Amino acid sequence: MKNILIAILVLSFSAFKAQNFKPYQFYNQKGKAVKTEKMIKQLADYDVVFFGELHNNSIVHWLQLKVTEALYEKKNKQITLGAEMFERDNQIQLNKYLAGKIEAKNLKDSVRLWNNYTTDYKPLVDFAKDKNLNFIATNIPRRYASQTAKEGLESLNKLSEKEKSYIAQLPINVTLDTPGYQEMKKMMGDHAEGTKVMNFISAQATKDATMAESILKNLQPGKTFIHYNGNFHSKEFGGIYWYIKQKNPNLKMAVISVFESENSELKVPEKDYIPTDFNLIVPADMTKTY
Repeated sequence: MKNILIAILVLSFSAFKAQNFKPYQFYNQKGKAVKTEKMIKQLADYDVVFFGELHNNSIVHWLQLKVTEALYEKKNKQITLGAEMFERDNQIQLNKYLAGKIEAKNLKDSVRLWNNYTTDYKPLVDFAKDKNLNFIATNIPRRYASQTAKEGLESLNKLSEKEKSYIAQLPINVTLDTPGYQEMKKMMGDHAEGTKVMNFISAQATKDATMAESILKNLQPGKTFIHYNGNFHSKEFGGIYWYIKQKNPNLKMAVISVFESENSELKVPEKDYIPTDFNLIVPADMTKTY
């Protein structure tokens, strides 16, 4: 009887294993599956690494932390972190937290944190704190992006010099040649007013250009800058990547993009798939965090 039970358990385990449930798979730009160890080794040679994310995907956030930890070891601690989720005018308070001068509660009270900060971004910030790493608040304060969407890019010229210091140097070049911006225009629809469409795209451009400038200002020789941002901000080598290339075309930058797949094997999607340097495929039915 005991042998029969063991046989049943073995068969059951084999059947479960045969299902090959996979939480993620990385691919290179040519569509070849890549092991994380090899990817980390390659990423260590880059000046800037963009890790695109789906904001509500726990697997992606977990991988951001694990990739960061691995790069920290591979680069002999020579990394800098930065994120879309923190705005430039909150850098002082963020620095105080990193230096241990204020507690987590004080940070929450003084910085505009995203609702999913505790579960998704605090582990990254705390890693920087524990390892004495710089963590750069790269994004434009949201009030100025909102102002641009409503009043246009020219309205930023009226800001004080201090306010302008939180934004990429004006004027910001906004062009539909930037990958992704044509997609935004299509999302607005054919009947949307032209000025409204360009204001909306310009607001996106203020974010991308500001994050690009923040990264460039905080680059250090020999260090890899890891930047966490929504997938759209670096997909197809557009957004932040595009703006940095306009300023410094010689920088070596890598983009990790993320895609959802309905295929249980997590194969490269057949539709709407434009790969970057590394492409993270995650299950489409993965439980969302919000």
